[in-house]
Amino acid sequence: MSAAEATRNKATLRRFHDAHSSGDMEVISKTIDEVVRPDVLIRTPVPIESTGAQALKEVFTALHHAFPDLHVSVEDLIAEGDKVVSRNIVTGTHQGEYMGLPPTGRSVAYSEMFVVRFVDGRVAETWAVVDVFSLMRQLGAIPA
Repeated sequence: MSAAEATRNKATLRRFHDAHSSGDMEVISKTIDEVVRPDVLIRTPVPIESTGAQALKEVFTALHHAFPDLHVSVEDLIAEGDKVVSRNIVTGTHQGEYMGLPPTGRSVAYSEMFVVRFVDGRVAETWAVVDVFSLMRQLGAIPA
């Protein structure tokens, strides 16, 4: 991969995260349609039946229902080969049901890391590690 492709892929992943932070499901859906391949392979277990880009849309819809002010702060973007790694801090306020938990009104902050593989400038495959344990502890579902 050339330096120009690495720069483009990093900008694409940042755009993806920025759309997610917008909280506007129309913007999120449109951005997914533009930067994610419809048949994207999501290598992280998600609690939905859908696959591909549709699965991402459903995951983000559920997250924004639970955390309407959700914000992704990109701390690092590292590109090598056809992959970009993103280390993020996610913040939000629990205002809707999340994984069976009723809204608590609590503010949360948790870490996540994504490895994203690109094909022809679009997201083709993702792996994510999300600190769900910390999130659930902050929501009171797991004792401190």
